[in-house]
Amino acid sequence: MPRHILTARDLDATPDGGELAIDAGTLITPLAQEEAARRRITIRVATSNPDSRSRTVAIGADHGGFELKEFLKVQLRSWGYQVLDHGTDSASAVDYPDFAEAVAVSVARNDASLGVVIDSAGIGSSIAANKVPGVRAALCYDRVTARNSREHNDANVLSLGAKLISPETAREILAVWLQTPFAGGRHQKRVDKISAIEERRSKK
Repeated sequence: MPRHILTARDLDATPDGGELAIDAGTLITPLAQEEAARRRITIRVATSNPDSRSRTVAIGADHGGFELKEFLKVQLRSWGYQVLDHGTDSASAVDYPDFAEAVAVSVARNDASLGVVIDSAGIGSSIAANKVPGVRAALCYDRVTARNSREHNDANVLSLGAKLISPETAREILAVWLQTPFAGGRHQKRVDKISAIEERRSKK
């Protein structure tokens, strides 16, 4: 089972009086408990989904992201996720669109519930992944963008730039991204409009 740690800093993007869902087994620091009480933030444990696909994360990287991919695979498994590794398997030069597409397709066809793509900057892989219908890939570089991409945009693929952030920062981004649920509500209408654009353009 995953055992994340919820700190006071993790509450920064949650509005006063809001709600934050966490995984079962998450450790809440005393400062986080005090901050949540002060700001009237409700912390609830997300219900688990018995579908194994909900615990499967597809991951892929080019040569620039290979080492970070290997590091994050270990983290994912330690948190209780199954990992679907689409390569690459070395630091030899390869082309990032191939691996970004493979991850995105796995998510689009529900072989995995979420995906992670990595290259040196993260930009190219996010562009490539977003060409696959049904995929909403987001390039994130800190906890706030990670949380926003899930909470507001229902992102299902995370893109990371291995040369722009440290492995520890990437680990923190991934942890927040995985444990942040989509907020729905007014955001659902906007995500639906994104899907509508995709549908209209595919008919051209």
